[in-house]
Amino acid sequence: MGILILLLDVYSYIVLGAVLLSWLGLDPENPLQRIADTLVEPVLAPIRKVLPTMAGFDLSPLVLFFGIKLVRGVLVSRLDSV
Repeated sequence: MGILILLLDVYSYIVLGAVLLSWLGLDPENPLQRIADTLVEPVLAPIRKVLPTMAGFDLSPLVLFFGIKLVRGVLVSRLDSV
């Protein structure tokens, strides 16, 4: 389970990086932007279908980030109880 927790941590940083890159307004063809979009967009798309934008803000990365932290917390608590 430790490797899964590590992967969740890495993915949460990837989500954060994708958000920061989107704020910078880089060219969509930028290699970093393309990698971030490739890794994050497939997970964000279903969240965006359910969660509307609020006042022009896309809150789906925030929902994803908290979801990752929730799953991580459950895994850590199960790991601690073993």
